[in-house]
This record gives sequence, C-alpha cells and structure tokens, in this order.
Amino acid sequence: MGLRSFTISDIYRRNANIFRNRTAVQSENRKITYGELLDQASRVGGWLKEKGVRKGDRVAVLAKNYPEFFPMMGGIASIGAIMVPINFRLSAEEVTYNLTNTGPIIMVVDPDFEKMIGDLRGNCPSLREFVTFGNGDGNYTPFDFLLRARAEKPVEIDGDDPFIIMHTAAVQGKPRGAVISHHNLIACTVQTIGVMSLTHQDIYLNILPLFHIAGLIAALTTMHAGGENLIISKFDTRVALKTIQEEGVTVIGDFPPILLQLLDEHSKGEYSLASLKNVLGIELPETIKRFESLGSGQFWLAYGQTETMGLTSICLNREKPGCAGKPGPLVNIKIVDEFDHEVETGKVGEILVQSPMVFSGYWGEEDLTRHTFRDGWHHTGDAGRLDEEGFLWFAGRKAEKELMKPGGENVYPVEVEKVILEHPKVKEVSVIGVPDPKFGEGIKAVCVLKPGTHLSEQELIDFVAGRIARYKKPGYVQYIDGLPKKGDGSIDRQKVKELYGK
Repeated sequence: MGLRSFTISDIYRRNANIFRNRTAVQSENRKITYGELLDQASRVGGWLKEKGVRKGDRVAVLAKNYPEFFPMMGGIASIGAIMVPINFRLSAEEVTYNLTNTGPIIMVVDPDFEKMIGDLRGNCPSLREFVTFGNGDGNYTPFDFLLRARAEKPVEIDGDDPFIIMHTAAVQGKPRGAVISHHNLIACTVQTIGVMSLTHQDIYLNILPLFHIAGLIAALTTMHAGGENLIISKFDTRVALKTIQEEGVTVIGDFPPILLQLLDEHSKGEYSLASLKNVLGIELPETIKRFESLGSGQFWLAYGQTETMGLTSICLNREKPGCAGKPGPLVNIKIVDEFDHEVETGKVGEILVQSPMVFSGYWGEEDLTRHTFRDGWHHTGDAGRLDEEGFLWFAGRKAEKELMKPGGENVYPVEVEKVILEHPKVKEVSVIGVPDPKFGEGIKAVCVLKPGTHLSEQELIDFVAGRIARYKKPGYVQYIDGLPKKGDGSIDRQKVKELYGK
C-alpha cells in the first residue's frame, strides 16, 4: 500500500486485521473467515508468481458464482495482475474474442466450462496454464492445489493501476474491454457503503453474477464493509428465499425477474423476507411497490454502466419513484446537447460524468478512449435529464449507442442484427427493445424476408440462439413487407419503434 493509495488487496489485509474470525464468504458447504481469506489469496498470488504471472499480466475467469472466486480475486490483486471476468452466457466464439482481445496467460474455469475451453484453447495462443474450481484432470490444475503454494507478500502497486478488464456489450459487432482500476472500485464501494449505511453486520446474497459489474460491486462493497458474502451455486427461487430467511440476508441486487419471483414464492407463506432490508438495482415499478408494501425493506434506484462502476446515481425509491437516482457523493453529472453544450434543467440530452469511479479507458482503443473522455467528461452515450432537485431521469440511448437491457444484460441491436442477416432468407432487419412483463425489456426483430421464402418466428429465434449468447436472441419476431427508411436510404429505427415497438 502506497502512502496515498488503497487497493483491492488492501481490503483483504485490512479485514484480516479487523474482522479476522468473522465469516467473509459462505457457500452451501463451507465458510471462509477474513483471516483465512487473506491467507488463501496470498497463496494464490504465490502460485501465480511461480507460474510467471507478473504485474499487468491478465488472468481470465469463466465461472458461475463460486466461493473460490474471492481468494482468486485477492490473489490476482496481490501481485498487480489484471482479472478478466467473462460472461458465462456467451457463445464459444464470443468467449474466444474476449480471450484473444486481452491475451491472458492463465485461464480459470468452473467444471461446466472445461470442455468449452478445451475446444477453443488452440485459438488462444497466449494461454499457458489452466485452473479449475472442480477436481481437475491432466489439463486443469484444481484450485485447491493453488492453496498449497507458499504465501507471498503483495507486490507494490498503485491504486490507479488496472485491475479488471470487463467487456461491455458489442458496438458495431465488437465488444470493448473497459479497463477498471483499483481506485475506481474503491471509490464505488466507499460511496455505496456511505449512501446505503452498510456495516459489517450486513449479509449479501450473491444472486447477480460476479462477471457483471453490478454483481462484482455489490460483493466488493459488502467485503469492504466487513460483511458476509453468501454464495448459492445457481439461482433457485425457493433456495434463495430459504437462504434469506435462515441466514438473515439483509441485501440483494436485482434485475428483472429476480424480485418478482421471490415475491411470488414469498406469497405462498412458507418463507419470510423480514430480514431483507435493502434491494438495489433495476425493477418494474409495480414490483418495487409490492416489495415495499411488505414494510420491512426498501428499494434503491440507480443508474450506471460498466464504465462508471454501475452506481453513478442512487437514491431510495420512496424519494422519487421512477427516477434513476441522484448523483452520488463522488459524482458530477451534467446533461449536454449534440454539440456538448450544457442544456437547461429539465431538458433531455446526453449524460456526462466526472468521478473517481470513471474507468481508465477501453483496452487497446486509444482513439475511442480520447473521444469518450473529450473535454474532461465521460460521455456515456445515454440520454437523460436532471430535474430541479437534482434527480436523474433516464431517457434512452443515443442513436449511435442504442442499447437494450433484457434482465439487466446489455445488448446492442446491431450485434443481433448482424447475426440475423446471416440467415439466407432474411433481406432486412431492425432490432428494437420492447416492454416485456418478465424481463422489463425484451428484444424484438422486425424483419423483411427475401421474395418467395418462408421462415417461422421460432426458426429465426433458434438460429440466433445458436450463434450468440442465448440472452441476446429475440423474444419477439415480426415479419413485414418493408422497413421505413430515412432520406439517405438507411433504416429509420425510431419509426420502426413507433410502428412496431409495442
């Protein structure tokens, strides 16, 4: 730890000193105290150094939520390496892109993905070692083997050093790797602890995936506060509700339809949600109202993106229902027009952010990074407005950064359109977001087929699902005779929304 620096590795050391015997991580079959967590992270760091991993090298992690993620993350942080968490819902082709884009030398997986990585490892020449959270075989080193390594003292790193490369949704068909520093994450955890008044008595249930910025921040924030991270191997409504009651869970993160499913199960009367004091995330207004009517918990509204650590603005729903939060204590937000001139209060424009939570830039994309950070502000590409009280209201995305969020996942229309146009029967397509009762927002493909051809809606959906992550496939398909066009001949996406966006 430098004189004026504080890193993720410092959280592990600090908590081992202050909360040594408190439970840091708990899963179905084990508990890890903060003292044990530091020791395990130090041994993981020692093993990585033995394998030649140095400061700035990348270590990729492709796994569902496992308790081993936490000592793995601590070990990577302790030697100044960079973690590349990968969305396990991606196709093999998409995973390959993330790996070749960042060039990791170590690959960490859970047993479910050993075959996938085995099949594609020849396409990723940078990879030298393979670790599994399972039992392992000749191709994979079991994670438990790492814990036998000699514990190493952390190397000297600065808080502004990169720690994570997290790929955002594909723009123009290509995902971008957002480089996130230690200080980015620390700023967000400190802000969230302060705003939500979290303490070492809080227990967070890891329902959101740890590869997602929202899930990672929630877990890190709980750890920084000295609280407990509870891990369940996969989301099951009854298991989650039973765990909340029996373990006294106080915090969860939420993307539709998580909270709705918990409430439906809760209504059967078998389990209680009385301990659940805070729910943070994105949700339909009627579901939020239903949760808060229980009288025991509160819902936190928020706006953010991977590039701003997911929690740029935040407030209680009861403060201003329907808004996207209020700029956090470490955040400046302004709204500008197409010429980057600030607009008057209440007018819609692009959301710009200044904050120590703003990421370092896009991996290997210097020109794009400079453009995104022009005039000393992070240009989010999102549209919104600030009201007289300073609350932010989200108003969609700029045309060049059109984005859909089914169940909280980022999906760019152009990525889905590119795959649909590979189908030999499709002539034109426009993909738009539409209201969805389960996921909040659904994906709809409005298509024009080539003359004399026939293609069922399900056939097209299955075609897309076989080529990219299944959460990116359209849930709705509509065939029409022709798409509306602008004067230059391009598809008028706004008109498509107006005509077919219900």
